Parts: sequence; structure tokens; C-alpha cells
Amino acid sequence: MRFVSRILTLLSSLSLVGLAHAGTPAPVAAPATAPPAAVTASAPSLNKADVEAWLDGFVPNAIASGDIAGAVVVIVKDGQILASKGYGYSDVATKKPVDPKTTLFRPGSVSKLLTWTAVMQLVEAGKLDLDTDVNTYLDFKLPARADGPITLRHIMTHTPGFEEQIKELIVSDPKYLKTLAQYARTATPQRIYKAGSTPAYSNYATALAGYLVERASGETFDDYIDQHIFAPLNMKHASFRQPLPSHLTADMSSGYGLSSEPSKPYEIVVAAPAGSLAASGEDMAQFMMAHLANGELAGQRILKPETAQMMHATPTDMIPPLNRMELGFYEQDYNGHRIVSHGGDTQFFHSYLHLLLDDHVGFFVSVNSAGRPGEGLRGPLFEGFLNRYFPAPHDLTPMDSATAKLHAAQMAGPYEDSRRPETNFFSFLSLFNPVKIVDNGDGTISFSMLKGQNQVPRRYVEVAPYVWRDPVTWNRLAAKVDNGHIVRFSTDEISPFMVFEPAPAYRSMRWLMPATIAATVVIFGTALLWPIAALSRRRHGVTLKVTGAARRAHLISRSAAAAIAIVTAGWIGAVAVGASSLGFTSALDWLLILMFTLSTLVYWGGAIALVWSARAAFAHARPLLARVWSVALALSGLVFLWLAYTYHLMHFTTHY
Repeated sequence: MRFVSRILTLLSSLSLVGLAHAGTPAPVAAPATAPPAAVTASAPSLNKADVEAWLDGFVPNAIASGDIAGAVVVIVKDGQILASKGYGYSDVATKKPVDPKTTLFRPGSVSKLLTWTAVMQLVEAGKLDLDTDVNTYLDFKLPARADGPITLRHIMTHTPGFEEQIKELIVSDPKYLKTLAQYARTATPQRIYKAGSTPAYSNYATALAGYLVERASGETFDDYIDQHIFAPLNMKHASFRQPLPSHLTADMSSGYGLSSEPSKPYEIVVAAPAGSLAASGEDMAQFMMAHLANGELAGQRILKPETAQMMHATPTDMIPPLNRMELGFYEQDYNGHRIVSHGGDTQFFHSYLHLLLDDHVGFFVSVNSAGRPGEGLRGPLFEGFLNRYFPAPHDLTPMDSATAKLHAAQMAGPYEDSRRPETNFFSFLSLFNPVKIVDNGDGTISFSMLKGQNQVPRRYVEVAPYVWRDPVTWNRLAAKVDNGHIVRFSTDEISPFMVFEPAPAYRSMRWLMPATIAATVVIFGTALLWPIAALSRRRHGVTLKVTGAARRAHLISRSAAAAIAIVTAGWIGAVAVGASSLGFTSALDWLLILMFTLSTLVYWGGAIALVWSARAAFAHARPLLARVWSVALALSGLVFLWLAYTYHLMHFTTHY
């Protein structure tokens, strides 16, 4: 369904990887301890002429085939801009070309790197501490948990334990924009994990860090970034402000779903420090060069060397040997080269920033269109860049067949994403897109969430105990195992900030998915066939051969099934309405309250009515088929009641 795809896009907005859009995710990670791979004799020299020719051969074809309006690519090396290229249009209607010097793109969550840099400046100044309870710095209190407080280190490593937050993440109407203080106070998600225990990417937590910058510095977040990052780095075509300052609006690229479609409204990121940056490619080059030089550019220092190095090399290791989260950056090591990175997505802009730390090379790419599914640009572009200029052989020696098949069977099954809505109605989206590992029967496994450019889930070959490699991208998938039981797994692309764990039994897709499918067939089939059967009887002059109490039970059961079907369809419609705009806003709160009310009445009342009707069918000696169907209806009503309870469809909250 189209709206489900839109919701999943919203869920990935401002994410690291942007799985909804990236045809090929970020490059494979090699072990962090591996020595830098030597460039072979066949590798071209990374110089301006060669890399520009290579880009000119790659990018125009990619944006044309992907129906992408425009792109910017900037590569830096040894403190200089090596290549700065704009492709396509920033405005398709007027054919305005992308200028890497001045055209502003929205790098989404790449914005977070500037927020983390600001935080670390204040850590240097002694105004913030990475390991102090953040409530110490706030003028309100995050809800306490018995298992410990949240610290800035947790926030910068995406381990504060928050569930996913959806509401008013990205909007088009400035009236929904809040101050950081308002957002921090009113949008606090539930904590579903102990802080420090589980990577679960959080835009709210980054916005909270931005608010701490305000509190510690005495300046607004926008003013602080302007004066302490943009000014010293001479980033004149960059701003976190929303709406954009008037002197930058003419240079702002439009955003597109497809370049063949009309442009979209300017996206307003309410959790601004998490993703509201607009910047030109060459301004992002200034930021990259400063970090590659350990905090200094052209005599201007934004971080002490030891602070910059701390950001680049303080890993949080969750599932060895996969990529780890550093302080704000995440690892994307490749071919033995040490790489720290960050990706970013709004709905229409999709970006990557990579720093090859030991090679003094930075790579930034951003596109202004989602493009066609399977036609992603940024992942294949960077992967191609690394394989061209930093090649190295890969080892794909598989485990023995018997062990591989045993481990594949252990891995197979449904899982839950650590980055998920847990305590609100959005949790029911897991029914539409369940996460699962598939045992392919030959010792390989597939992961439903990650697909190749052909939109087919990639196959992983086991190369070490509970470590698999994708032979196309060389990315790894690995699991943490305890006494033969899978505790959690992830992949190199997303392991720094997202893991997958078996669901608790009460909502395991092993039984819940088949039960849901069966109940849906029974309830919706009954609701649809009831009026059809009545019209058919009327047309042919046939009387329903049910009388008295049995007839009442029949009518009540059909009415209950119809009510359950209508309310369930209403939930699907409510989500579709929200997805048709740029995001879910408080304007839909009335609809949610209505749906919660109807759900409470219909799911509870319907289940009770269907169980009573089944009892009546037996009490009045209905035919065998009628009794069997009445039992199927009763069980289906109970399944829908369980779904409504489990996925919070009767949970009267507009906080999600």
C-alpha cells in the first residue's frame, strides 16, 4: 500500500541511513582494527582530473535514471577542496543549475554533526559534562527510571533509551514550529530501554542536546551555531534557521519526490538541531576539512585536537565485530580504511558525509529528490569511489555447510527494531512491515529490511561464527548469542544506532501474523459478504432460515464484524490522512481521540458480542457450518481486541 511506504519514509526521516531511499546502503565495514589497505597498482591516483572525470561519468546517468532533479558532490583532500561538482537542477521549472558554492541542500541528520560539535565545545569549556545526568542542566526534569539517568554520552551515542517519536517531526506550516524549550518539554518520548544498553536512534535526544547548548551557553541554538561554527569556518551559505534567512532563500534548492513531479514545500524540522541545516556543498567541505584537521581550519580552531579525536575514536561497541558508534559520528570502515560518517534524510533530500581519517579525505553528497525505488545515488556513488581509489581484496571464505545451516536456522524468524514506536498507536505499523531473517536453506540468510538495487533482499554468507557477509556490498551482519539463543543482531550499515531483537512472546509475529491474517479474512469477509448475501436473497426471493434468538445472534455477529472492519479501515485511513501531508500534526488530534473512542467501544463490544453469538449458535443448534463460522468470528474478534490492546489503538494519547 502506498501510504505504508510513505509512513516508513517518515519513520526513516532524519535517519542515518535512509533505508527507504538508498538503493544500496552505506559501504561495507571492515574490522576497525584492520590496517589501512595499500592502494594497488591498478588504483588510479586520487587527483582532481581523475575524480572529476569519474564523477562526470557516474552522476549524470544516475540522476537521469533515478528521476532525481539535482545533486552536489564535494571531495576534500589534505585540507583542500579536490572536487566540487553540481549536477542537474536546484529548480526544475526554471532550469536553475546546482552550484556547489551557493546552492543550499538539506543534509538532514548530517546536521547532528554540527550539534555534537557545539556540545563538545561546551564540554571543553567546562560548561557541560558527558557523564553527568542531563537533568542537572535542564529547567525541567526528564522522567526518572530506577535503572539510571541519561547522560550526554548516552545522547551522543544514541543510547538514551527513547522510543521513536513521529509527531510533528517534519511539517510544512511554520505555525507548528516550536522553540527548543517548548519542544524539549512537550515532546519527550517514553524510555523503553535502560540508558546505555541499546542503540535506538533518537531525533528528540539530539534536539534535547541542542537545548542544552542553549542552556549552557546563554545563547539561542541558532546564534550559537552562527557564531561558533559557521563564522570561524567561513560557512556563509549555511543556516539552521527556519524559515531560512531572506538572503539565503534565493539559493535554496527545491525538494522533489521525483524530478518529473512538482516541487515540494520547504520542510520544517521541528526537532531543529537534529536536522534543520541548509548548506551548500562547499560550506560542508569547510566543516569536513576542520574535522579532518582535528578541529582547525585556516588558523581558526573550533575544537581542541584531543576533543576532535575523542569524537572520532571513542567507540560504543554493541555487537562485535560490526561498526560502532563514536561520539556523534558512526563508523563506516571500508577496505581497511578508518572512516567516520553520518547520513541524513528529510523526505526529499538524502545525504552522506564521510571522513577517511587516516587518508585526510572527506566526501559529501546530497540529492534533492527521493528518486525511483532501487535507483539510489549516494550509497553506490561512495561505494564506487572507495572501490576505485581505495581498493582492497575481500575474503569470502564460508563456514562449513553444516554449521552455516545450523546457524541460519537459529537466526530465522521475526524480530523487532530497537528504533520503534512502542507505547502509541504507531506501533501497529510493525504489522505492515515485519522485520525477519529468512533461512534460504543453503546456509545463507536474507534480511527483509535491506534490499539491493533490484529490490530483492540481500543474501548473506556466514564467514565466521554468527558473522555473515553480503558478497555484493561486503557489508556484514552479525548476531550476539547467549547459550545458543539469538539476543540481538544488526548490520554494518545501521549497527551504530539500531539493533534487532526477538519480540516478546505476546507480540511475536510467529503467531500474531498468521492469526491477524486469518482474523482479517474472517472479519472483513463476513462484513463484505453480509450485505451481498442479503441482496442476493432479496433478488431471488429467498428467506433467511433463522428465527428468534438465533436470528438475533446472527444479526449481532454480522453487525459486530462490520463495526470491527469499519474501525480497522478507519485506522488505516487515519494514518493515510496523516501521511498525505508532510507529517503528523496536532491538527489530527481530534481524529485520534475519535478513533480511540470508537476503538474502545467496537473492539471490546465486538469481541463480547461475537463470543456471545458463538455461544448462542451452539445453544440453538445451528447447522455445523454456522457453528464453526461463529467460533471463527469469536476468535477473530478476540484477535482484533488483542491487536487493539497490544498496539495501543485504545490508548487515549496524542503523544506519539
